[in-house]
Amino acid sequence: MDPYLIVLADDHHLVRQGLKALIEKAADLRVVGEASNGLELLELLNELSANMAILDITMPKLRGIEAAEKIKKLYPEIKILMLSMHKDKDSLDQALSSGADGYLVKEDAPTELFSAIERIRQGGSYVSSIIHQEIKDLLLQKYGGRGSPSSSGILTSRESQILNLIAEGKSSKEIAGLISISIRTVEKHRSNIMKKLHIKKSIDLVRYVLSKEYTSPNA
Repeated sequence: MDPYLIVLADDHHLVRQGLKALIEKAADLRVVGEASNGLELLELLNELSANMAILDITMPKLRGIEAAEKIKKLYPEIKILMLSMHKDKDSLDQALSSGADGYLVKEDAPTELFSAIERIRQGGSYVSSIIHQEIKDLLLQKYGGRGSPSSSGILTSRESQILNLIAEGKSSKEIAGLISISIRTVEKHRSNIMKKLHIKKSIDLVRYVLSKEYTSPNA
């Protein structure tokens, strides 16, 4: 199997070296380039082949948000994992809006980096586990613990439940185990949710949960 090629972008050399050391513990992953800012990252991607860019959200010269937007326009096939020190909803929302396929809080990197890379590599999305809990808390606060929200009756209660779990970063296998249905049924519900909400990418389901348009039927 060909190695999965990754480019790192962070203005802190020690952070890049730490990430590189972690990544290259996996035989099928290879770091093929490093950049200290967003402009260097774009130049690198113009010169070499890469499957994924892992970039800091707050780099100099060109921030990670702007860099991600340009990457998705110029190289839509390249996956993007955004790194950040921030755990707030706004930072996550900005990252997802820029086209990032995942958002990893730096303190989670030592334990979650491989999970994030693998999930995104397989076509899914990933959000740091710390953020998942914050999303859950925000939802509970917003909806007063009155059950899973739906979008003005567009989604069934089961679809709303599954959408909530997707937003928490659960895989189809994990969701199937949690609510005692088959993985195939979860995938069918996921497909129906995306069709109903006119969403094409799984990561946009997380963004939808965070949007103001997502309201409880009991509100």
